Amino acid sequence: MIYRFTIVALLVTFLGFSQNYNVAMEVFKSDLELTSYSKDSTANALVIYDYGNSFVDDKTFWLRVQNEQKIKILRTEGIDRGQFEVKLYKGKTSKEKIENIKGTTYNLENGEIRKTHLTKTAIFEEENENYTLVRFVLPNVKVGSVITVSYETQSRFMAKYQPWYFQGEDPVLYSEYNTSIPANYEYHIKRVGAIPFDTHDISLKKQCLVLGNGASADCSISKYIMKNIPAYKPEDYTTTSLNYTSRIEYEMSVIKTFDGRTDKITKTWEDADHELKTDSDFGRQISKKSLVKDILPDSILAISDQLKKAKALYNYVLNNYKWNGKSERYDVSIKTITKDKVGSAFEINLLLENLLSNEGIKVFPILMSTRNNGLATKVYPVLSDFNYVILKTIIDNKSYYLDATDPYLSFGELPFKALNQYGRLIDFEEGSYWEDININNFSGRIHRVELSSFKDDQFQGTIKSIFQGYHSHTPKRQFDENPSDYLEKKINDYTDIIIEDHDVLDTDTSNFNETLNISIQPEFIGNKIYFNPFIIKFFDKNPFQLQERTYPIDFGYKDIYNYSMKISLNEDLKVIELPKPVNYALPNKSGSLLFNIELLNDEIVLYFKVKFNQPIYPPEYYPYLKSFMDKVVELQNNTIIALEKQ
Repeated sequence: MIYRFTIVALLVTFLGFSQNYNVAMEVFKSDLELTSYSKDSTANALVIYDYGNSFVDDKTFWLRVQNEQKIKILRTEGIDRGQFEVKLYKGKTSKEKIENIKGTTYNLENGEIRKTHLTKTAIFEEENENYTLVRFVLPNVKVGSVITVSYETQSRFMAKYQPWYFQGEDPVLYSEYNTSIPANYEYHIKRVGAIPFDTHDISLKKQCLVLGNGASADCSISKYIMKNIPAYKPEDYTTTSLNYTSRIEYEMSVIKTFDGRTDKITKTWEDADHELKTDSDFGRQISKKSLVKDILPDSILAISDQLKKAKALYNYVLNNYKWNGKSERYDVSIKTITKDKVGSAFEINLLLENLLSNEGIKVFPILMSTRNNGLATKVYPVLSDFNYVILKTIIDNKSYYLDATDPYLSFGELPFKALNQYGRLIDFEEGSYWEDININNFSGRIHRVELSSFKDDQFQGTIKSIFQGYHSHTPKRQFDENPSDYLEKKINDYTDIIIEDHDVLDTDTSNFNETLNISIQPEFIGNKIYFNPFIIKFFDKNPFQLQERTYPIDFGYKDIYNYSMKISLNEDLKVIELPKPVNYALPNKSGSLLFNIELLNDEIVLYFKVKFNQPIYPPEYYPYLKSFMDKVVELQNNTIIALEKQ
């Protein structure tokens, strides 16, 4: 299908456009005089009007898509919005076309509106085997310009009706999409994004298509309107934008020809299960004793306890087979990986499935779409959505998710890329179903600092650190690959302390434990010491900076950050001032911040804990999380203990 180069985006409710933009294609002086958009001061451009109309021509029976846009250029970075690109698909017997390309740039010069029109010499075409790329560049575009563009695409390829993106990199005042779909074609309509329609009207037009022999078809007419749409701006703690950019997509399910034939295009899950079961790259690689015959050592075969055996099988695969970095579901061969000892994610995890099932352990493959690949479609089966596979094993009525591609994962852990809400559990006996991927365990970072002495104007002490769960994977890998580089990086990161010695205690479990012997040279002003006790910071700055965020905050897993410090004063120091405690919570007990510091028996005892009780927060939590993280960063950066030498 055609991929429109539309610069569209998003904002909130429509209570009237606050800045007097003319929401239509006509350009007025008031459009040119405005220099900013009050609801998004960072916007490089503003889509004032975005209009689409898709219908099947009653003479040619081609799909025609009419596009119109009006865009205001607000900043230098938005000047490239005057460059457009349309991709036209080429099939074996037909190719898509573009007609009636028109474009105009409007500028205000000496109080008068000046128009510069797009010329044919500014329209370029590039050809390759699969498509024609049409580019056109509007003239004289600069900051303050308003540009208008319109064109029509035509296509015989009806398999995917023209999608429509309401949201993009710039805010949009008004976006309207009209569709007319003949009853011959039935589509699954997939809506993505959480922003509601301002208008969604549906009606029926009788005999919109009429053939010469008297046959005809009615059309379903739809109008979708969104107003004041905020821009989609990427930020930390999210998956791919494909999961959340507001749009409508179409997938053909049924074609009804005028001679009475009905062709079913989209499969049911029952159809998909049958296809997977007979697939040489999947179903024929599952639960086959012959594929893994005589490869296990007797020491594993002799284990009677199912959980211990499952862990032994998991470690056997981890220790003897290496992932080649590939995850695609094709050319999968368990025989090949048992011979070569190297294979794809599908081969490694389906090898483990065979080993578990052949030892009588209940196990199911789960087809996944990774975080960067987008959420798999739930409305109808799209097997191409899945680019990964994990396993679910059930032992003593307890479920464990398994992935044997990464030696730094523990039994029951999944790679972070697989934490994408849900997957399709494949059960060829009872039928497949959607499985929510819930990670109930907290991951954590714990730092326990003890400053036991103060001599020669320096603190001496230790830092004991524990990295748990997902926080342990990176330090384990970095330390194992190059211990000296790992220590060098830590020395460079911890600029406020001097590392005297470093000892790693354990890297074999799901934790990574290390101890640092340190010294600190505090800041003196006269005889007084002003000292920030957070010599290790969890967050250098607030990761949440947007004015508004329309998509979830996705950490992937539940999280705890824990920091404590003991400072022995002995007879060397006395306290002048200690900061006040802080206790703060997110709504519905979904997270908490606790900070406390007190003097106990000639020791300053500090405790600091940040806890996120949910792996994913809906977008309405964003202002609360933003304020929450402001407090976290403020405490870490600006907490001061005032001491005095005795």
